[in-house]
Amino acid sequence: MSSSQYEREFKKILEGDDNILNKITKNFTALEKNNYFRICDKPFAVVRSAGSLGVDLVAIRGDISFLVEIKTSIENTVHFSRVSGKLQKQAETMRETCENTKTLPIYAFRLKNYRGDSWKIFTLDIKGLEGRASIFHKRLPKINLSKTGNYIMKWNEGMSLSDFILYLCK
Repeated sequence: MSSSQYEREFKKILEGDDNILNKITKNFTALEKNNYFRICDKPFAVVRSAGSLGVDLVAIRGDISFLVEIKTSIENTVHFSRVSGKLQKQAETMRETCENTKTLPIYAFRLKNYRGDSWKIFTLDIKGLEGRASIFHKRLPKINLSKTGNYIMKWNEGMSLSDFILYLCK
């Protein structure tokens, strides 16, 4: 799948699309599948972004909204310093945008070729969030910094999308 296909997959999950939920949860545990389907009761309106802000999706619902950047890899670690620092610059832009607008930043990392819940959720360490966004931010795992000051995201350190949806839909 191309990166835009993963963006569409994540978008449809947040929108509570039955077809995509049935398709991707075939190899999930009963608990993971149940958690994913909770989104059907409290779905988001999700818009795909042009990407100029370093954001792939904007998820909006009455009680919480957030910006989403999608990352996919066959490796369990994404080093933001690769690709001439493009990912690092993109993350800094997202961090600044989210701090200025008091919007929750979300990184959704999909590990390719993984059977089960292959999505993990992270956030950037930012200040100034208010209300429910602040509560979510405190609970989510943060993207770490390497010794050289570059962001690094390790899939196994993230929150499963199943748990994230459960928390979103309480």
